[in-house]
This record gives sequence, C-alpha cells and structure tokens, in this order.
Amino acid sequence: MPLTKRLGAAAALSIATLLAAGAVSAEQALVVTLHDGVVTPQKIEVPAGKAQVLTVKNTGKAAAEFESKRLRIEKIIAPGKTVEIKLRPLPAGTYPFVEEFHEDQPTARGEIVAK
Repeated sequence: MPLTKRLGAAAALSIATLLAAGAVSAEQALVVTLHDGVVTPQKIEVPAGKAQVLTVKNTGKAAAEFESKRLRIEKIIAPGKTVEIKLRPLPAGTYPFVEEFHEDQPTARGEIVAK
C-alpha cells in the first residue's frame, strides 16, 4: 500500500476514534444549574456502579450551596462560578440534593437516580 494511502487510513481511523470518544463524553456530561433557588434539571439519571463528574453552575446573582447529605457533599458556589464534583460509583438508588440557601422553595430540590 502506498504511503499516502496508509497515512490517509491512519488519519481516518484517528478522526473516527476522536469522534467516538467525544460522543461518549457528551453522553456522560452531568450538569446542574442553580439560579436563585431554581435547580435545573431536578432529576438526573446515571448508571449505577460507575464514577461520574457532576458539574454545578451557579448562574444566579447570589452565592448558592449545593448539598446532598446522602452523597456527603456540600459546596458553596459564588455567583457566575462553576464547580466539578467527583461522584463515587453509586449503588442503585435515589440521592436527593438541595440548593440549601433556598431550601424552603420546592424548585430548589433535585435528585440523582442511579439505575
């Protein structure tokens, strides 16, 4: 096989590998947005037994506190800031969380469901 064909095949394989890796990463992206007492989305499903990274964004005007007693996580997030939280592999179940500075509002609650 000529060198140019081998290089072309190698480039195509590399691009396909990168695209596949990007698709996997996009599927695993877990993002929660906190905005002045409103949690979006309020329910996130994750595969049980698999470690995850949860990205929490505070788009509100005041500080927010992401808290989950069951996950043993408590993070204060300044306005306009984003934090990443590493989640251990979770057994199947429901893991509630709250934006604690607005915990009296029903919109400030959410849950992670491991299936």
